[in-house]
Amino acid sequence: MKKKILMVYPETPMTYWSFKYIMKLVGRRSAFPPLGLMTVASLLPDRFDVTLVDMNTEPLKEKTVKQADLVFVSAMMIQKESFDRVVALCNRLGTPVVAGGPYPTGSHRDIAGVDHFILGEAETILPRFIEEWERGEARPVYAAETRPDITKTPAPRFDLVKHRHYTTMSLQYSRGCPFNCEFCDIIELFGRVPRTKTPAQFVAEMDALYRTGYRGPLFIVDDNFIGNRRNVKELLAEVARWQKEREYPYMITTEASVNLADDEELMDLMMDAGFNKVFLGIETPVAESLEHAGKKQNLKGSLLGGVERIQRRGMEVTAGFIIGFDSDPENVFDLQIDFIRESGIPMAMAGLLIALPNTRLYRRLAAEGRILQETSGNNTHSFSTNFIPAMDGEKLVRGYKRLISQIYTPKEYFGRCLTLMERMPRVRVGRGAYSFWTILLVVRIFLSSVFRQVFSSYGGEYLRYLAAAMRIRPGMFPKAVKMALFGYHFIRITKEILAADDLSASIESLRRGLRSRVDRALTGRLEDIVHDLFALDREVFGREFIAAARKKYRMLHDDFHGAVGEAMRKLSEDMRSYIDAMSLSMRKTLDARSQTADSIREMLAYCRILKQRARKKYRYLSRDFRAYFDEAYRLFEMRVDAFIRDCEGRYISGE
Repeated sequence: MKKKILMVYPETPMTYWSFKYIMKLVGRRSAFPPLGLMTVASLLPDRFDVTLVDMNTEPLKEKTVKQADLVFVSAMMIQKESFDRVVALCNRLGTPVVAGGPYPTGSHRDIAGVDHFILGEAETILPRFIEEWERGEARPVYAAETRPDITKTPAPRFDLVKHRHYTTMSLQYSRGCPFNCEFCDIIELFGRVPRTKTPAQFVAEMDALYRTGYRGPLFIVDDNFIGNRRNVKELLAEVARWQKEREYPYMITTEASVNLADDEELMDLMMDAGFNKVFLGIETPVAESLEHAGKKQNLKGSLLGGVERIQRRGMEVTAGFIIGFDSDPENVFDLQIDFIRESGIPMAMAGLLIALPNTRLYRRLAAEGRILQETSGNNTHSFSTNFIPAMDGEKLVRGYKRLISQIYTPKEYFGRCLTLMERMPRVRVGRGAYSFWTILLVVRIFLSSVFRQVFSSYGGEYLRYLAAAMRIRPGMFPKAVKMALFGYHFIRITKEILAADDLSASIESLRRGLRSRVDRALTGRLEDIVHDLFALDREVFGREFIAAARKKYRMLHDDFHGAVGEAMRKLSEDMRSYIDAMSLSMRKTLDARSQTADSIREMLAYCRILKQRARKKYRYLSRDFRAYFDEAYRLFEMRVDAFIRDCEGRYISGE
């Protein structure tokens, strides 16, 4: 009987590049398939029965885990929470876990519950692990000692995923990057010497994907597709021939360095091969920051000019930008906003600099004593860095919030879309890309974009944009609609990121006020304690605040509830501390010899009113919030009831 291998790809949280707000609108479940696990699966012997569960497209069931003899799980750092839940489930069910990929490779010493680690690229070490595991002699850690020859890597197991669940399918051509950016972990994972597949090998993978029936967008996942220019030019000639023979079934996207703009031959070859979009790591228009970060390839010419040359060749540019370099000037936020506006880059991902493990940046900052904590890998949502920045931290975060709120206003986003369309020639889309299902998807995109945005808060801005697009480039109107749909995602996620942070900040402000009351509760008079309690009632459980908080919370995607929930849990903890302090202080007041029947009667009245008001406000809380305050509320009632009973006993005995 065949051994059963289960491969699990953890859920990716909401990010700018997850495009989760678009998925439901276009009838898809995720943007990209887990190419790494599909490749690892192809390395396994045929004697194994392999199943893959992508938790972004389907749930991971206990039954599936129980049936497996071994579970492989791969993750990026941003998937840590979901990764931990997968490992915990396997541990509970007694199924051994093998972990690999970027996150385990960089942080395996901090990960618990994993039976075996595959660190680095799997080609050279996976066979040894399998052999030893079948003998019952598998070791905890297997680390690649050499870079594999990827010309011998088999094609990914496309049969393990349903391509209809994804907006885009993926392939890999090369690994490694020739540059040496201080903040990047790619060169640590894959080295600085780009290794490439052969043209015949890559085209064979395209053939394998084509035979599945898939047509449409194709993402070449290389971190720098043009790292080896000589080899990539040979490849592109073969890809162009293959695409032409099949009437261009694939619209290809990839990642590259900015120096692509300096090679006209390379850009022409990419256009002939069906490339229509490229991601560039621009990072910053500040030359000193680029120099300091080791990104010298971006200093060889005008960044704006390079972007425009690529756009005018026919490829849309998307790009990443970073805030928080040591050399960033005070006006870096305005410089970034101006650059993004002038560049005509609609999809611009701006994030705070974070120090990833096993990077030159991390090692330098650690040596300088500036590392504060490990990072989640998400540099757009937490509004914090994991190190002490050169710029004042509050100023950095405040400027970053202003940056993302500005670039993703509807006016700014649609303006960049129009700039792009003015520059680009009409993009070739071959008839081969239009299967019946693809045509249905295009229609759905159009309808989703129109209905979601015409009736949104920026419906007027959206209609003006479509009118301008028809006037400027009527032949690119479908692209204008598609970019608008992406804009829906970016505008909404930015709004929610800021709303979640605002709500968390409001809760944190309440916490600070509550903590300041603890000392007063321990030392104040009864009248002061009661006054504070009524003030707390108005501030924390006031109807206006609760209603506003509930509205903000419900508008957030589930992925943003975690940060708000953490703030709520901390507030609840502080409330319990305050209740303890209040109770102790009131007890001391009651025990004082000066207490009279009148004062005890007054205390009873205060306590009964407080109990009544607390119960009323607790019931007013929505289910979203009530769970966070259950324990604090029960503690309050228990302490107040005990105090009332004591007061009544003393009052009766005094009478």
